[in-house]
Amino acid sequence: MAAEMPAGMHARTHGEGAAARRDLAVRAAVEQGLVGGANAAEPLVCLLDVTGIRSSAAALTSAFAAALAPGTPVLHAFAVKACPLVPVLRLLADSGLGCEVASPGELALARAAGVEPERTVLDSPAKTSAELREALALGIAVNADNRQELERLDALVAAAPTSAPLGIRINPQTGAGAIDALSTATATSKFGIALRDPGAREWLVRAFVERPWLTRLHTHSGSQGVPLPLIAEGVRDLHALAEEINAAAGRRQVDTLDIGGGLPVNFASDAEAPSYAQYVAALREAAPALFSGRYGLVTEFGRSLLAKHGLMLSRVEYTKTTGGRPIALTHAGVQLATRTVYAPAAWPLRILPYDAKGAPKTGPPVPQDIAGPACFAGDLLATARELPELAPGDLIAVPDTGAYFFTAHYGYNSLPRPAVHGFTTTRSGTVRFALARPAQSLSALTAEAGAALRDALL
Repeated sequence: MAAEMPAGMHARTHGEGAAARRDLAVRAAVEQGLVGGANAAEPLVCLLDVTGIRSSAAALTSAFAAALAPGTPVLHAFAVKACPLVPVLRLLADSGLGCEVASPGELALARAAGVEPERTVLDSPAKTSAELREALALGIAVNADNRQELERLDALVAAAPTSAPLGIRINPQTGAGAIDALSTATATSKFGIALRDPGAREWLVRAFVERPWLTRLHTHSGSQGVPLPLIAEGVRDLHALAEEINAAAGRRQVDTLDIGGGLPVNFASDAEAPSYAQYVAALREAAPALFSGRYGLVTEFGRSLLAKHGLMLSRVEYTKTTGGRPIALTHAGVQLATRTVYAPAAWPLRILPYDAKGAPKTGPPVPQDIAGPACFAGDLLATARELPELAPGDLIAVPDTGAYFFTAHYGYNSLPRPAVHGFTTTRSGTVRFALARPAQSLSALTAEAGAALRDALL
């Protein structure tokens, strides 16, 4: 489907970046009936900027390519949990990325997207024997989380040879960022072998020397809220441990360092900051030998690749005033922006107002609440947010939601999953949409809720 914008708009917006593409896409979504008024297919739709996604993937790969010694093996594995949609994984694979998976479901998605086993990494703190056996049979890289998992790998490797690269995840215990729940390098984190616990470092060195098939080390210090220097400190400690292991083994046993992901995202504006180039610069300052070519590298970025390129777009259904404050009741709430609704201070989102035709709405700012459809008082995307006063039929757009928001639906009130469309814009301003996930039908929703088994408990 495509919609042509007025010629004057082409001249103003072409080449002006993500914000311009977003405005074109909102208007086109209304004109093509994807969202909006009575003739629209739905009162809610979610959009992904394909050009923006490709741009982020290119920024990641080029930042590392510019810093690494020529010929250094590197795999950029997208963290599937950030956006578990097969067409997105396929798009990223076409842009040169693999997949980092943390469950049988995520592995199934990666395989459905055509991502090769050798470009897949399995991380999880609770892998079953069956998951490990499948990964080893396929040749998928595995990072063991704990000592008991390593014992399982001992038995599996002894029973059947494997080509799968195997390693151990360590927790550098370097500390927390601004969001405790997303900080994985704390003193008591559930992830990995705690590097600074008594005897842990010695045990790790011995574990590798006793197992020649262990060739990788992995760390990940967290994501949103973790500053670059803290991430870089964890990677520095990982590199130092690899050097110690190789010295003890008397050979280059550890040949690959999986340095995780965690680049924070700016939710306050359209600026993409910090950049991958800044991330690489922080690593080069903390651990310059990382880029010498002595070790292959694996990264596991998720949010930073997708967040800025997603948009929730909802019709304003009703407006009211309560206690003197205007409230706009929309269809976008906790089912899409779960983290924002339950932890608004940690996950604030911008609200962009559009009129019923999809044009940016202007006017005197008025403090107003932006409410979702769920039946509890806290279902708010924004409180006392200063915006042009909204009216029924207007649209609100919520940017920066391409990762961990509408891509991971929360089934509160049995609200169905909305459709997700990718969009591209041509040089002339034409917007083309491609369905990436259909809207969930009510029949599909009831089927998931056991409709075929309705008499099972009688």
